[in-house]
Amino acid sequence: MARAWIAVASSEHVRIGRQAGFMQVCHGKASPLRRITPGDRVIYYSPTVVFGGKDRLQAFTAIGAARDGAPYQVEMESGFRPWRRDVDWQPAEETPIRPLLDRLAFTRVGPNWGYQLRFGLFGISDEDADMIAEAMSCSTANAMLRAVAA
Repeated sequence: MARAWIAVASSEHVRIGRQAGFMQVCHGKASPLRRITPGDRVIYYSPTVVFGGKDRLQAFTAIGAARDGAPYQVEMESGFRPWRRDVDWQPAEETPIRPLLDRLAFTRVGPNWGYQLRFGLFGISDEDADMIAEAMSCSTANAMLRAVAA
């Protein structure tokens, strides 16, 4: 049964993954990616534009569905070997989270709505995923993702 996930990364890093068709979370750790299965919906939330930056963005920046296949490791500079998972990214508009705070189940906890974002990856309800997809103006993509998940 397909699920929906929020992944957290700077929009700069999300853009790189969208262009190359992959996702990476939690500084390249494998274990969070192993929780995602083919067909699961993935929505990126970007607190900032640049990793480690003070430039607040607080927006959903990508939505897609995990492809078949397991997470895999890649070699990068300086011996950094992050784990990745392939994703079919859908066309979508960057969407601020603030207008959705009182509508999403995972943010209705009050002033500490951002606490779980610190985990880097967490599951959300299909209803929340649908609402975010609609806000990102990708209802066509959302219907396709739901069909793949079925």
